Amino acid sequence: MAPDQPQPSSSMKLAVLTSGGDSAGMNAVVRAVVKAGILKGCEAWIVREGYEGLVRGNLEAEAPFAPEPLPEITMKLHDPSFIQNLRFGDGELLRDGTGDHPGGRSLKGRYIVRVGWDDVRGWFAEGGTLIGTARSAAFRTPEGRLTAAHNLIIEGIDALVVCGGDGSLTGADIFRSEWPKLVQQLRADGKITDEQVTRYGHLRIVGLVGSIDNDMSMTDMTIGASTALHRICEAIDNINSTASSHSRAFVLEVMGRHCGWLALQASISAGADFIFIPERPPKVNPWEDELCEAIKRHRAIGKRKTIVIVAEGAQDSDLKPIHAEYVKDVLAERLGLDTRVTTLGHTQRGGRPCAYDRILPTLQGVDAVNALLESTPETPSYMIGIRENKIIRVPLMEAVEMTRAVSAAISEKDFEKAMSFRDPEFSDSLQGFHIVSELETEKKLPLEQRMRIGIMHIGAPAGGMNAATRTAVRYCVRQGHTPLGISNGFRGLLDDNLHELSWLGVDSWMARGGSELGTNRTQPDIDLGTVAAKFQEYNLQALFMIGGFEAFTSLLILENGRKYYPAFHIPMVHLPATISNNVPMTEFSLGSDTSLNALVDACDAIKQSASASRNRVFVVETQGGRCGYLATVGALAVGANIVYTPEHGISLDTLRDDVKFLKRRYMLDVKGKSEGRIVIRYDHLTCVLRLCLINACNEQKRGRIVGIYHRCHHQILKEEGGSLFDSRQASLGHTLQGGVPSPMDRARAVRLSLKCMAFIEKHHNLMLQQPTKSRSADRESAAVITIQASSVQLVPVDEVVAHADMKNRRGKRTWWEGMKELVEALVARPQLI
Repeated sequence: MAPDQPQPSSSMKLAVLTSGGDSAGMNAVVRAVVKAGILKGCEAWIVREGYEGLVRGNLEAEAPFAPEPLPEITMKLHDPSFIQNLRFGDGELLRDGTGDHPGGRSLKGRYIVRVGWDDVRGWFAEGGTLIGTARSAAFRTPEGRLTAAHNLIIEGIDALVVCGGDGSLTGADIFRSEWPKLVQQLRADGKITDEQVTRYGHLRIVGLVGSIDNDMSMTDMTIGASTALHRICEAIDNINSTASSHSRAFVLEVMGRHCGWLALQASISAGADFIFIPERPPKVNPWEDELCEAIKRHRAIGKRKTIVIVAEGAQDSDLKPIHAEYVKDVLAERLGLDTRVTTLGHTQRGGRPCAYDRILPTLQGVDAVNALLESTPETPSYMIGIRENKIIRVPLMEAVEMTRAVSAAISEKDFEKAMSFRDPEFSDSLQGFHIVSELETEKKLPLEQRMRIGIMHIGAPAGGMNAATRTAVRYCVRQGHTPLGISNGFRGLLDDNLHELSWLGVDSWMARGGSELGTNRTQPDIDLGTVAAKFQEYNLQALFMIGGFEAFTSLLILENGRKYYPAFHIPMVHLPATISNNVPMTEFSLGSDTSLNALVDACDAIKQSASASRNRVFVVETQGGRCGYLATVGALAVGANIVYTPEHGISLDTLRDDVKFLKRRYMLDVKGKSEGRIVIRYDHLTCVLRLCLINACNEQKRGRIVGIYHRCHHQILKEEGGSLFDSRQASLGHTLQGGVPSPMDRARAVRLSLKCMAFIEKHHNLMLQQPTKSRSADRESAAVITIQASSVQLVPVDEVVAHADMKNRRGKRTWWEGMKELVEALVARPQLI
């Protein structure tokens, strides 16, 4: 067979379909499944229009697609099996959605389509689902599923990835359980041969959850939920300004028929006053009294705006629906508020996926292919989920049954049981919302247990710092503590720049980026004795520090200073907040998600420019110091072709291989349809690269390397690219620190800040039990709050040091350290160098 024709394959043929309601991230699933499948030696197919496409099959026979012949030299240079799958089919038709092609090809009558590597390039940045989704009444019938099985066998497909909600995944499991009977029925009807019965006796199926409601049990997050939350918070942030201007109340209805996750997280992230969710109806009956009393208290102290969020499935304790229009009438008639209703509707489903909804589907799609390859007739159908950064597999029907048990518990008015089926973070979030949103007139703690708590920001600004401060202040007011804001870190403390913060004064801080208190990198050892004197002067009884690696080292200095200064014998806690995500032992720092989204937005715009030029490579410089988190995870989120990280460094051989890879990649592009490409590098690479080239020059005094050692990275790529591509540089700089904090950073800030406050209270009470003149704080009272796997832990600062690379200001081990290899695999770098 000619080298430019697809070769027959006895390997697994896998297909992917999207079903049910669309959600951002579905295209990232398709892209990941197709690419991971090809890398594993499989044929990749897509099914258009979900299960309906399975039933319809390919109504019009058409000759197999043959890609344009590649130069013979290209076939010799690379892995032939990969080259045959590089540009195979009809990706442009799928993207256009028109079914028409300038070359005469059409998708009309074709629902099961083979695709190649380049057919799905760039898909992960698109919202919705490019392969379509539809409700299929036919597939719900035995006859429809029999037809679907026949269509799969005709195409030789023996594995299926389904991305959809619980109904879609249930359909997948039913299809798999019926498969042996369907095959036998097809044989009895004479539609397939004995050979096909043997070959296709087992259907492999894996499910991924695409749902904006985040309503599936046994996984922390569903694909599309994070982006939907972004859309909601963007809307509320915009509404806040007009609500405050006119002193209005706004009632917002958000999606969530059986799950209140969107409403709850939006209420926390946007600073709402009241929420209605299905799992926890108002305890007071009639609930109108509770609502009006809460809003009245807020208005009495001068709050000009009111935000109430209603999940579409909200109901009272008697299961009577609570509608946004009725809530509006209550506020208008009983409180005399100028009230408006906003129903966000399907705007929540739309738009480009956020960073998380590119990373999560990619990781899950890759694991879905692995699960298919490992599947046997004895193994169950798996659902690919996630628990605190770890991709997991759980039996599909167990997850579906637990999910449906929530709805059953609600219908039986057993709301406690319904809450128990949600993950622990859901309960924490609900409790946190009530703490930060409700103004209590009665203080919770007796006078002797109340404290003066200093709150300061240290290091560079990061999204979520203000949200964490707002949470701490409101908790303090609720309990009876005095929250003292220390402006400009330890310099501000030395300059007596302290002031008491109030409940209303921090009301609008949730959505503000940067640092309202002001921050710098100064540490307490600038004048430790004076710092101790200021602690004593202002009678600070606890210290809450929000910041990055500088805050961690500041805490360490203060803890060590306890030997010499009694003023430091107070509870002290550090909440990591840095875009670099370089604080040891924690998987997430506040601000890292906001920064990732800023990187994604910038690179999407840059890639548009690069693609418009067809043959341009942009070298994008990120912040991050000596920690490669932002560069590595950002590269996965934007589909970068090359990423340089401080952990891996760079050598002359690496640079040569990268140039070779880019040149060969551009050689393989269809003429006139080259794609703009992104290279991501950390911000200290220039000096390292120059040193690498200078060393090479010292060893080799002649040749081209001597002429380019002083040049910038992008200039080297431009010169080496020749006629294939040129190069430009884009330095994102401090844009990655700014902007509105992401909902994830806001929600995390609330959860972690409340745990820090509880930690401070616990250790303060332990000290109160000691004799007044000899009180001393133990080592555990100076801690860093960390997210580790599925738990939140407060770790003594001296233990954290053992896990820190103090010289390079990062942790010794990271959960994302293997992602660089995945980034390279998804652009086929190993196959093309």
